[in-house]
Amino acid sequence: MDLPISPGLILSLLIVVIGIVVIIKGLVVVRQSEVMVIERLGSFNRLLESGINIIIPFIEQPRAITMIRYRKSGDDYHAITSDETRIDRRETVMDFPGQPVVTTDNVTVTINGALYYQIIDPKRAVYEVENMSQAVEVLAKTTLRSVVGKMELDKLFESRAEVNNEIQAAMEEAASKWGVKISRVEVQDIAMPEEVESAMRLQMAAERKRRATVTEAEGEKSAAIATAQGQRESAILNAEGDKESAILRAQGEQESIKLVLNALGDSEDNKQTVVGYLLGQSYIKVLPKMAQEGERVFVPYESSALLGSMGMFRELAGSPEDAVASHLGAGGDRAPLRSGMVGGASSG
Repeated sequence: MDLPISPGLILSLLIVVIGIVVIIKGLVVVRQSEVMVIERLGSFNRLLESGINIIIPFIEQPRAITMIRYRKSGDDYHAITSDETRIDRRETVMDFPGQPVVTTDNVTVTINGALYYQIIDPKRAVYEVENMSQAVEVLAKTTLRSVVGKMELDKLFESRAEVNNEIQAAMEEAASKWGVKISRVEVQDIAMPEEVESAMRLQMAAERKRRATVTEAEGEKSAAIATAQGQRESAILNAEGDKESAILRAQGEQESIKLVLNALGDSEDNKQTVVGYLLGQSYIKVLPKMAQEGERVFVPYESSALLGSMGMFRELAGSPEDAVASHLGAGGDRAPLRSGMVGGASSG
């Protein structure tokens, strides 16, 4: 037997179903680090933060934001566009494809960069710009061309950190209007034409060869300077040694002459006799050397007189050293010795 279904029951069931749908549609769970932009009848109403939130279905709707992400497949990048109602507030990386850039020295290079950004104000990111991620990407590319276009190729390789900081500083003001914070920009790869790369290799090899040549020359220069300084110091030391030796010999001869004169007496005749003896000794020392250098020896006239005085000196009193010793042993009796030497010299 079929039970009659009253209109009131149908209406009640319909209300229950609508209530369940409203509860399901109106209950929104937002995860941590996410946010949703809610519009009421097409205008901005509020932001839904993380946690459990309730909205009015069909009257309040989340506003979607367009995001572009790149997926790398081999050497190619494929753009993936999606409309997302849940806005991620975490830091996001955008690895955009390489861009051709012309430097000031007219070299075209391809630069691949990575951009790190974070959505700080979701409302501005949705309403201030049509496509936030595309706007950030285009801004990064144009700024990259502008910064690199003012540099030479060599300066570009040396100043990657400077390029990164300059691009970031140039993007911060424009991105802040969209509620986006540019964390950092990194220049990853710099590709150049093959002929330019070959020329740089040759330049690098030539520079290394030049440095090696300069280093070798500096080493030879230092070695020559050290050798010259050593020779100079050695010559100075030898000269000082010769000087001291000559001084000591002169002092010794001076003392010897003083002793002989003290023993013989300091008259003019005795002085001439001692001088003659010393000159005769010098001639005798030189004669063997003269005989070795030639077959004949020529003795000057003055030398014969000196040699005669030396022979007479030795016949009378022996060598000057013996005269000094005998004088000291005899107790200072110098008169017979002096008269004998003078007489012998006069008689000769």
